[in-house]
Amino acid sequence: MTSRMLPLLALGAFAGLSTSAQALDIKLGHVLAPTHSWHIAAEGFADEVREATEGRVNFQVFPSGQLGNEKTMVEGMQIGSVPAGVIGCGSFQPLDARFGIVELPYSWADRQDAYAAYDGELGEALEAIASDYNMKILSWWENGFRHVTNNQGPVETPEDLAGLKIRVTPDKMRLDTFTALGASPAPLSFGELYSALQQGVFDAQENPLSIIHSSSFFEVQDYVSLTGHVWAPACLTVANNVWQRLSEDDQAAVQQLADAWRDEQRRMTQEDDSRLVAELEAEGMSVNEVDTAPFNAAVQGVWADYEDVFGSDLMALVKRYREGQ
Repeated sequence: MTSRMLPLLALGAFAGLSTSAQALDIKLGHVLAPTHSWHIAAEGFADEVREATEGRVNFQVFPSGQLGNEKTMVEGMQIGSVPAGVIGCGSFQPLDARFGIVELPYSWADRQDAYAAYDGELGEALEAIASDYNMKILSWWENGFRHVTNNQGPVETPEDLAGLKIRVTPDKMRLDTFTALGASPAPLSFGELYSALQQGVFDAQENPLSIIHSSSFFEVQDYVSLTGHVWAPACLTVANNVWQRLSEDDQAAVQQLADAWRDEQRRMTQEDDSRLVAELEAEGMSVNEVDTAPFNAAVQGVWADYEDVFGSDLMALVKRYREGQ
């Protein structure tokens, strides 16, 4: 799919998008459970947009992959079959490899530096890239720090990952990261992950604590190791063709509420991280802290390998913000 094809495809009607004299109905999808902060925040955003626009803009939220997996939703926003979504931003990599910069391992020791980057110049640069593919990123939500779970034992050093068959997201850099750490990574769609763990197809997986809990991975995994190997954002995104159908006043209202619910979703994620260790332990999981320095050292070759992919300008922005500048 190329951006040159979009004008022709945009002539088709939007699936999931309808209008009446009173409202523009916009389906908004995501792949996580209704208990996750993405869904709670998306519902709050939709309710307040509806009120602020006096019913003219009506987001309808569909969780748990009802509108497809993230790859399908990203493709759908390009061609108009999916109007909006909350997407883990790494899923934009098939469109443009530069989006992989959000997945660089050990980019952010402090989530506040990440917030500053994505609300600042790094976010602006990626928003401009998304616009070339018929998508408007409204605001940068949080997927959080990712950690490793498995059935073999605590992961305390990179050597503990040796030979461990771990499911990772279907992007090359995540595969390269865990290969560098000595594991045996393989991709799998999120919707198939629980059953794959249950059946022993994989020994391990990696996700934020909120997803580990909301997806009930504690039923099929015994150990959580707080590797924190990636902090990644999520994008509240609409197709440009949808965005352009809103009046300027309604665009302003939607943007203001997208930013407000970004802040609330981030607050929920931080709150989740504070309580979920105890809740996962109560569910029977063993949780261990990790000295991340050896892991960070092991993935420095990944940074070097991808500098040409992301370009010096984007890499310079990450380096500047990670140093708190």
